[in-house]
Amino acid sequence: MEAAGGLWQRLAGPEERRLLEILSYGMVGAGAVSALLLVFLPMPYGRYSTRRFGCPVPVRLAWALQELPSLLVPLGLSLFSGAARLSEWPNRVLLALFMGHYVHRALIFPVLIRGGKPTPFITFALALIFCVYNGYLQGRSLSNYAEYPSGWLKGPCFIVGFAEWLSGMAINIYSDHILRNLRKPGETGYKIPRGGLFEYVTGANFFGEILEWFGFALASCTIESAAFAICTLFILGSRAHQHHQWGQIQWRSTWGSYTGYVPLLHL
Repeated sequence: MEAAGGLWQRLAGPEERRLLEILSYGMVGAGAVSALLLVFLPMPYGRYSTRRFGCPVPVRLAWALQELPSLLVPLGLSLFSGAARLSEWPNRVLLALFMGHYVHRALIFPVLIRGGKPTPFITFALALIFCVYNGYLQGRSLSNYAEYPSGWLKGPCFIVGFAEWLSGMAINIYSDHILRNLRKPGETGYKIPRGGLFEYVTGANFFGEILEWFGFALASCTIESAAFAICTLFILGSRAHQHHQWGQIQWRSTWGSYTGYVPLLHL
């Protein structure tokens, strides 16, 4: 353990700080490219799942394993990399917010899944790589580099950002609850969700997560957290647009017109 800590301490410095910045720009670029690709190719997940993207991975196992690095990587960095900034309360709290999301996503959410199609292996692998990437980016930034004044947790950026983060997480969890309860026992297939923010936006669960990470970015005020928020907007915004188009098709095929229920926004 001491050897690992010594290695991370030798790596720390202006070069790694620059690397984190480059990785942040890379994340935004990857998000933009993904959004462009998703215009032409539906995300191969859930209702759009296909074997062309690899052998199926059980959905609960896929969710747990792919999200777990965003919890374990920051935890490992906090324990074994020296974590020079974690003696400061703003860094501790902000890292706890990031990891708290993934406690739910990796350990709780998979257990609650009802049915669900298996995840194609390529989709699973890409999500796993992203979570390792982002876990390092956010974990290393907050544990070793981000600096805050002593009153940061009482300042407007943190207070407003934390309120957004908490609201977004609550919306995301409640919207997932609505989605899980769309099917009655024995039913299969997908339905247009109603209730909660689904009355106003097509992808209320996506909207909640986007709000959550923009709140985290405001509370953190780091280039790494801003990059994550923007990348989330690109990817989840594209998925919400796909769901909106699917909803239009389903509505028209059932009632012949898409005027009875029109969400105000795709997100």
